[in-house]
Amino acid sequence: MENTEKILTRECEAIRIPSGETFTLAAGSRVQVMQALGGSYTISLLEGFGGLARITDENADALGLVASIKEAPVAASGPSPKVDEQAVWEQLKTCYDPEIPVNIVDLGLVYDCAIEQVESEPAKVLVKMTLTAPGCGMGPTIAAEARAKIMSLPGVGDASVDLVWDPAWSQTMISEAGKMKLGLI
Repeated sequence: MENTEKILTRECEAIRIPSGETFTLAAGSRVQVMQALGGSYTISLLEGFGGLARITDENADALGLVASIKEAPVAASGPSPKVDEQAVWEQLKTCYDPEIPVNIVDLGLVYDCAIEQVESEPAKVLVKMTLTAPGCGMGPTIAAEARAKIMSLPGVGDASVDLVWDPAWSQTMISEAGKMKLGLI
């Protein structure tokens, strides 16, 4: 699907990369899908001011695509299931920087994941992450996406994803899988 030109079938909201500014793309706009990962689409704007933008999965139909997001599980009555930390990490691996085709875990952006859960009660998941550059306007968007994906896990009642800057991110934090994907090894 990458590098495929599309014409928007309807008006839709997009997020300008890297500023994080939300704006509306008009129906009939020509775009090129540059990256389709983790339920979002990085597009190149082929008209107007150009540049890159992100379209969420909720607006996939405007690109003529089918949304990939699954419905959140319906909460069962009774005690909340125990939240598995590995499941949280797997959810975080479905979040991508819109300019880099490597998930935020393999990029080394997630520093910490903690789960607070009293037996039979919904869990609170606390994540600390950073960005590749402190001035990136996409930080709140990436953090909100990570939070939403964590919240979709059974047993999670609340989640926070905090952006931190210490230690500063560097390429040495990228996993071996990430380095291979980026051609760094």
